[in-house]
Amino acid sequence: MKWNQNQRAPSSPSDYAGVVTLDDGYRVRPATTADIRPISELIQPLVEARVLLGKDLVVLFESVQEFSVAVDFNDRVVGCGALHVFWEDLGEIRTLSVDPDHKNKGVGHAVLTALQDQAKALGLTKLFCLTFEVDFFTSRGFSPQPQVDVAPEIYAEMVRSPDEGLAEFLDLARVKPNTLGNTRMVKIL
Repeated sequence: MKWNQNQRAPSSPSDYAGVVTLDDGYRVRPATTADIRPISELIQPLVEARVLLGKDLVVLFESVQEFSVAVDFNDRVVGCGALHVFWEDLGEIRTLSVDPDHKNKGVGHAVLTALQDQAKALGLTKLFCLTFEVDFFTSRGFSPQPQVDVAPEIYAEMVRSPDEGLAEFLDLARVKPNTLGNTRMVKIL
């Protein structure tokens, strides 16, 4: 798989800086509001299967800037993922999903790579995710982390957040047992 950073000037909402093109026609780009409904449709089967936590449409719209999408040659959303920042050095990979018809074509890897690049650009040094796809994330440098590893003074700040993903990362009682029963994984960037 060949990666090319798109350096052309924007000519449409789906053609702007941050676009990564895969050599088989897929592109990964920052999401726009027009992508939110397709993202919702893409993740719904995984929500129903209790693989991903459900998100109301309003929550997806509120977090559009966190999402990157993979699109096919027709600009149809075939994959997505989000980067949510928790702290000055810590972020979470969320809602990573690929349309079943486009799995095993590098789409998930491309979305994850774009999110990791974004994390590095923001100054993050550690990413975590909660996942059932342990092999996928392990092959991309993540490792299981059974214990929370943050300094006590940072922990004291983080517990104030109402974010459920952060509560699961911190292993707070209000989300025990782990809502979905997935694995906490961490990667040092």
